[in-house]
Amino acid sequence: MSRITARRRHPLARYAVLIFALAIFGVGYTTIAKFSRPAEATLATGQDPVAEGKNLFQAHCSSCHGLSAEGTSTGPTLIGVGAAAVDFQVSSGRMPAANPGAQAPRKPTAPWVTPEKIEALAAYVQSLGGGPTVPEEKWLDASLGSEAKGGELFRANCIQCHNWAGGGGALTQGKYAPALNAPSEKQIYEAMATGPQAMPVFNDSTITPEQKRDIIAYVKGVREQTDPGGFGLGRIGPVTEGLVAWIVGISVLALAAIWITAKKRQKP
Repeated sequence: MSRITARRRHPLARYAVLIFALAIFGVGYTTIAKFSRPAEATLATGQDPVAEGKNLFQAHCSSCHGLSAEGTSTGPTLIGVGAAAVDFQVSSGRMPAANPGAQAPRKPTAPWVTPEKIEALAAYVQSLGGGPTVPEEKWLDASLGSEAKGGELFRANCIQCHNWAGGGGALTQGKYAPALNAPSEKQIYEAMATGPQAMPVFNDSTITPEQKRDIIAYVKGVREQTDPGGFGLGRIGPVTEGLVAWIVGISVLALAAIWITAKKRQKP
């Protein structure tokens, strides 16, 4: 007993205990994480979605983002961006990017992209460091949202870049706010949650899921509006309307002046 007590007082004993505790903790965490994955988290083929997503990532994404998603000079790290960011970027065709530039444009999805593969790729990126997850269906049902409240939120947080009708607009350094007539309800929600490109991140503490649903309802409502008074002119507002009125008005007056003077010259 005295021998054990003497060893316990050895200067290196505390470090040995610390290393032993860390080893036990690491093995325990790995075991729990391995067996706590839900049973439904498998693809229709029975393959682990994380493993399938890793294969897809290494085949289609690693050239820009690195083999372990650590990022490279041409692509940022994806650790911590979450499944929602992957679903948004890949489902909208922005990724994989054909040519690196100031901003990845929306385009048709790649031939290999399917909903199942997007889900697997998102599961792999989610496993690397967490982040925003794909939203639940109840937050995407615009019929449950308030278009009026969504309009107030949109005008307070989004109109500066997307204009009041979601028509988009130019930003600095070659970037731009895209029009909102194409994205799905899920993509609109994911864009708010992840902040793609130059867009800020509106997490749940800034704009709640209920408020995001209200904004989706407003955007969908604006899409369905018509322009019974004439041309919409991009719905940018009085600037374009005044410019068109000025140009058209000046042109009409100039033509009228030319016509009047031409008629006077014809008199004997």
